[in-house]
This record gives sequence, C-alpha cells and structure tokens, in this order.
Amino acid sequence: MNATTTRGALLAGLACVLVGGSFTANSLLGAYPYAGGQFLRYGLACLLLVPLTGRDAASRLRLLAARQWIRLAVLAAVGMVGFNLAVIAAERTAEPAVPGVFVGCAPVVVAVVVPLLDGRRPQRTVLYGALLVAVGAFAVQGWGRTDTVGIAFSAGALVGEVGFAVLAVPVLRPLGPRLLSATVCGIAAVESAAAGLLLDGTAWLRWPDTTETAALLWQAVVVTVVGFVCWYMGMQRIGAERATLFSGLIPVAAACTAPLVGTGSYGVPQAVGSALVGAGVVLGSRARQSPPHYEGLPALARKQV
Repeated sequence: MNATTTRGALLAGLACVLVGGSFTANSLLGAYPYAGGQFLRYGLACLLLVPLTGRDAASRLRLLAARQWIRLAVLAAVGMVGFNLAVIAAERTAEPAVPGVFVGCAPVVVAVVVPLLDGRRPQRTVLYGALLVAVGAFAVQGWGRTDTVGIAFSAGALVGEVGFAVLAVPVLRPLGPRLLSATVCGIAAVESAAAGLLLDGTAWLRWPDTTETAALLWQAVVVTVVGFVCWYMGMQRIGAERATLFSGLIPVAAACTAPLVGTGSYGVPQAVGSALVGAGVVLGSRARQSPPHYEGLPALARKQV
C-alpha cells in the first residue's frame, strides 16, 4: 500500500467501526419514534456539516444535473432512511443477527456490482476477500430465529447497505466527501419528516429523554458527521469495492461495544469471526486500484484527473 491507499483504508475502517458502535446506540432508542429520530440525527448532522463544505458549495450544487439530484435522493432514501427502517422492521420478527448476516454480505455484492457497472470484470482478490469478510460477519453474529417477513426486510437492509456505497460513486467526485455528506443528510432529514408524518401523524416527533438525547447526539455527531465524511474520503481513495470490505468491521464493533451496555457478550465465536474479517480485509486490500468512475466530466478532464 502507498500513503494514499493506507489513509483510505484507515478512514474506511474508522467509519465502519463508528457505524458498528451505532448499533449499540440504537438499542437505547427502542422507544423513540423512528422517523423523528432519523430527522433529528440527519438534520443536526447537516447543520454541522454545512460550515465544512467550502465557499464554493452552492456553485457546485448548481452544476449538478437533474439525474444527479435524483441519484442523491435515492441514495438518502435507500442507503440511509430505508436501510434503518428495514433493520428496525426486520427485528420485529427476526433476531438482530439475521439482518446483520445479510448486511455482512454487502462486500460480496459490491465486489461484483461495481465492476460490472463500470464495464469491467470483478477482481478475484477483492471477491475472495469479500467472501472471507461475509463468513467472518456470520461467525461474529451467528444466525437467529426469523420468518419470511424478517428475511425480506433483512434483504432490504442489504440493498440499503449496497446502495449507500454504489449510488454515491458517480457523485463523489463533483461534490467531495463533505458536501456529499451534508447534501444527503439534508435530503434524508426531509424524507424522514415526510415518512414520520405519513406513518405516525402528530406522534412522529417528541422531546427525547436524557438517554435518548445522548444516543441521538452520538448518532448525529460521531456516526454521521465523522463517520460519513471518513467513509466517503476512504472510498474516494481506495474505491467502493475495497472500502466496502471494511463493512465487515461493523458487526465486530457492535459485538465489542454491546457488553458495555449489557446487550451482548464477546466470546470465542466473535473472536474467530473478527479474525476472518481481518483476513478478508487484508486479502482484498492487496488488489490493484481500479480506475475511478466519474460522472459528468468531459473525456479530457477524466484523463487529466
């Protein structure tokens, strides 16, 4: 690895560790309205991110084509609001490990989908690493009781996890990590408010108690502001295929932090799974860097990037 790829790997890894910790924070928000919590999380994150986007943020947003705005709206709906809704819905009829196992398969899907969308073949090294990560994630979480509905929503969570990476690839270059994060957070806040009014009516938002406030602040400031920016900065450096390998750290971080709030334990299966995830990340990271895909840039500009 050179300095760029090393920084990219560290950023992607940090982002996924923070997201893994957010699963523990979610356990403290079980009684809070889903849409209202998402609105507060993404709305606050957007406000915190806006000052970091640069003076030319407005001009860069004006240059976006209509199809790019649609992509951003779908990214927020599928990869953020939809993902969290699918996880919550899945856990109504399935044990938490079930959607976790599905989400753990995201590196395999991304390792296949991204190259095909870019007109090239999947890299075997990345694919083998992704398979190891998926097996490791399964070992960390195990498998729980579920039904057809739980499996369907768990598959929806997988789609959301994949969409969060794949849909961002073409708009990452023109916006950059900070402006992209701020924009999708703003859109996700609006979508969450609309979903709350539609599903919960006037009960979609209430004042959180002390524990809920702490959990929401963690989600907004640490997981979203820091985590999203680190994720997209890492993806910008090493590509979506290799960055998504680090999503295997999400269940590892969740397993490590769960004992801190008394919602789980860390034993031999979790240690073995963590080792497999680490081996998969190392293997997949050895693959050569694929040329990035840029949307909306002239051919000459692409050659000069």
